[in-house]
Amino acid sequence: MRLFKLISGGAAIAISLPTLAWGQDAPTLESLAANDAFVFNTLLFLLGGFLVMWMAAGFAMLESGFVRTKNVSMQCLKNISLYSVAGLMFWVLGYQLMYGGGDYFGKFAVMSFASEDVATGYSSYSDWFFQMVFCATTASIVSGTVAERIKFWPFIIFTVFLTGLIYPIVGSWEWGGGFLDSKFGFSDFAGSTLVHSTGGWAALIGAIILGARKGKYSEDGTVNPIPGSNMPLATLGVFILWLGWFGFNCASQLAMGTITDADAIAKIFVNTNMAAVAGVITAVIYTQLRYKKIDLTMALNGALAGLVAITAEPLTPSVPTALLIGSIGSLLACLAVPLLDKFKIDDVVGAIPVHLVAGIFGTLVVPLTNDSATYFGQFIGVVSVGLFVSIISAIIWYSLKLTIGIRVSEEDEYIGLDQSELGVPAYPEFVKS
Repeated sequence: MRLFKLISGGAAIAISLPTLAWGQDAPTLESLAANDAFVFNTLLFLLGGFLVMWMAAGFAMLESGFVRTKNVSMQCLKNISLYSVAGLMFWVLGYQLMYGGGDYFGKFAVMSFASEDVATGYSSYSDWFFQMVFCATTASIVSGTVAERIKFWPFIIFTVFLTGLIYPIVGSWEWGGGFLDSKFGFSDFAGSTLVHSTGGWAALIGAIILGARKGKYSEDGTVNPIPGSNMPLATLGVFILWLGWFGFNCASQLAMGTITDADAIAKIFVNTNMAAVAGVITAVIYTQLRYKKIDLTMALNGALAGLVAITAEPLTPSVPTALLIGSIGSLLACLAVPLLDKFKIDDVVGAIPVHLVAGIFGTLVVPLTNDSATYFGQFIGVVSVGLFVSIISAIIWYSLKLTIGIRVSEEDEYIGLDQSELGVPAYPEFVKS
């Protein structure tokens, strides 16, 4: 009997707890559903956010593998520094530029969020974190292209402008409800143009103004390949990026509180993965046919090009269409590599073919599967972003070049940036004493 009373009393307390937790009135089914949706949506932003943050490690490993031994420490320093700068600038200014609705400086340097209301659908903090790691990804794209000959501090200064000004303004045109969204119906689900092409344009202008590495191109037009230091490390970097891309694309659904959203996220997972699969296979076959030998670096960038291409619209394509988009994105990236060499544009890691070329292609083909987008609107978006980012980047790069200089001396380039700028070699056993 005593046991029965204890059980009965415990049950009564358990039944009354929800009522106590929600105040005097018991929660309705609608309020419980809204509460659950808030939790799941917030969780999606946080899980997606830390996966995209992990992409910073992928970029660092990829670049460390693609540069020569004497420049590895510098690439590691640049990547952890640019991520930190992006975080600071997006807190100080970027988030308000992107989503402030014109009140750009209303929360300058003291950004805070109001008490959460279940009706908002997610925690504002989780949204800020998710958007911030996208901003950092944009800067990571530039780092690899200008590697092995750029000074550290000019690169960081450019990163300040890219993450605090250029990327947030571009993002506001579509994700912030700006003119590309409201007037042209431009659609870029997770950022083939807003993130990847933005970084690609900034990298292209930087590479042109900076110039090629010494010895890369001969006066007679011969291209002299400069092999990277560590292909296993570069391969690891691509697998990390591939994993992080599931957060990049899937969490861009922006909701996980319903069966429909959960199913959409699952479909995005599949399409994202299959586009990368097609990218690798296409690059392997292409290099075998074109060069008679398979190029590992092309295969690695083929995966990334497939991922970039599908990022503009990973939900509406069928799996065969996703395979096709990833394959064509990879092929275009492969074709762009010798084109850059023809113009003597030195891109150390191949970021321009991957992020710019595949990003443009992926954006332009969105209407193929998404009826809400138009080819004209997509074209306007690509051109608008390209012109804006190129012009502003050129002004910043040239200003830095004319003032503090952006390129290390020929002697410092020869001995490597690890020694000349850092004094901390990544592989000290290979450094001559």
